[in-house]
Amino acid sequence: MNGPQTAAQAMVAATARLRAAGVPDPARDARVLLAHAARIEASRVTLIAPEDLNQDIAERYEQLIALRAIRVPVSHLLGEREFYGRRFKVSCDVLDPRPETECLVEAALAVPFRQVLDLGTGSGCILVTLLAEHRDATGLGVDLSEAACLQASANAVLHRVEARADIRQSDWFQKVEGQFDLIVSNPPYIALDEMPGLSAEVRNHEPEMALTDGGDGLGAYRRITKDVTHYLKPGGRVLVEIGPTQAIAVAALFEQAGLGQVRVVQDLDGRDRVICAQGARTGED
Repeated sequence: MNGPQTAAQAMVAATARLRAAGVPDPARDARVLLAHAARIEASRVTLIAPEDLNQDIAERYEQLIALRAIRVPVSHLLGEREFYGRRFKVSCDVLDPRPETECLVEAALAVPFRQVLDLGTGSGCILVTLLAEHRDATGLGVDLSEAACLQASANAVLHRVEARADIRQSDWFQKVEGQFDLIVSNPPYIALDEMPGLSAEVRNHEPEMALTDGGDGLGAYRRITKDVTHYLKPGGRVLVEIGPTQAIAVAALFEQAGLGQVRVVQDLDGRDRVICAQGARTGED
């Protein structure tokens, strides 16, 4: 179309373009990205629908739609994603916070804790959320990726928990000291042969090291269970996110490590999502 377009016309064209590119829910994405281009809340898009887009907004919108059409995630285009009622800064250096991970947070918050360790902290969404919800707690987040550590640190500052959050670059427990009454992790659990089946947004734009162990998807759990009891206070809890077919295998690894009260928590869709376990209390075998 030649000449200025109204916001409504631009959204219709963008929706058609995204649909042709195979983008799921193209109308939603077209609306969210227009709001971002116009620097307004998404709820206000209807108000500007009859208005002509000025050139700056139109050009920003065109760039955003072009990137979304090649399956760059919306969160990367916005630079943020919501998790447990808070907005977290994200980038291609970290795994996107996902709604199913909120189930791990809910399970972690069900019992009081004072010191938490987050293995493979990524964006820091789990650690930061736990500290923001539990204002007397302190926490350590570790990640092998330096870029992820920087992202987690930024999110700790954003949500004002930086004084209680220690972020370190570490290969699992390598630079971890002390013991914790809560250890959490959302490790890479996708098997290598499952990677081709992921969406283009995930497969091409999220860090591979945060998605897969390069093997059967259980490698991270083997690493965690090998050493976790050394860093767990008596009676402390361990919670890990899992893939929906991994409950039996991961539960067995936890039991072999000497952890007790192993149980599975399901997500809102009824899929196995979190394994919870507890360390022995003082005096117990």
